[in-house]
Amino acid sequence: MEIEKIDIHNAKSGKFVTSLYGLKSGSTILDVKKAVHLQKGSLYPERQEVRLEQKGKGVKETDTLEKLGLKSDDKLYIKDLGPQIGWTTVFMCEYAGPLAIYLWLYQRPWLFYGDKGASTPVSLCTHIAAGCWTLHYAKRLFETKFIHRFSHSTMPIFNLFKNCSYYWGFAAYVAYHVNHPLFTPPSDAQVYASLAVFAICEMGNFSVHVALRNLRPAGSKERKIPYPDSNPLTLLFNSVSCPNYTYEFGAWMAFTVMTQCLPAGMFALCGFYQMAVWAFGKHRNYKKEFANYPKRKAILPFLL
Repeated sequence: MEIEKIDIHNAKSGKFVTSLYGLKSGSTILDVKKAVHLQKGSLYPERQEVRLEQKGKGVKETDTLEKLGLKSDDKLYIKDLGPQIGWTTVFMCEYAGPLAIYLWLYQRPWLFYGDKGASTPVSLCTHIAAGCWTLHYAKRLFETKFIHRFSHSTMPIFNLFKNCSYYWGFAAYVAYHVNHPLFTPPSDAQVYASLAVFAICEMGNFSVHVALRNLRPAGSKERKIPYPDSNPLTLLFNSVSCPNYTYEFGAWMAFTVMTQCLPAGMFALCGFYQMAVWAFGKHRNYKKEFANYPKRKAILPFLL
């Protein structure tokens, strides 16, 4: 059935933007975005959020006008999300920066440590920490390129500067202390025990990312309930909705214990706070979307 006209209004001001003609009841919200883009060139589809109400939440691109109960002369609201940038580009910048910064300070450049920095012996703990840091961010770069499948292709370009400031700043802060000529390492037993935990958490994090990738066919935005697969490191799905965040936090706590470095602990706790926010949001969405969603915590088994 053809819908003669849909009026588009600005979600922020409520002002009229344009009218769309020729849509059908089976047209999707993505079709609406494309139609708006044809009339308002700067508002490309990735830059738009479509709402049924001015202060409401954005609706899914796959929803049809019929499913949303829209008919001729109804209103839709468009929020301009601002200039966008691809998720892959943001992630590559986020992760390449800390890798380069840490390895630079690992060389003890004169700029930070003076003339005697390079000649002072480097502890085994410092070498192992550099290896762990390199492994972590190399893994992230690999996952960004070959593993992750994003439900949204872009994010606001402001996030590039915000996220890079966070990751790059903490990389310099942690690297400066762990690579300092006056750095005092803990006992070998503490270093090796922490290294073992770090390695397990890194493997667990990678295993969960692969399991999540396999839930979503290439080119789709399909969502399913995640369950453990044949990999025993994915069994954490039985306890939490976001085990990738659980493993991520575990890895950085192990790195903190390994180095006994306060900046590393601050990085771990700041990361945990942000991941907990994301985990609670995903946990709520899972329960809302799936009536049969199993009983789990969001990020920490039996606790959170």
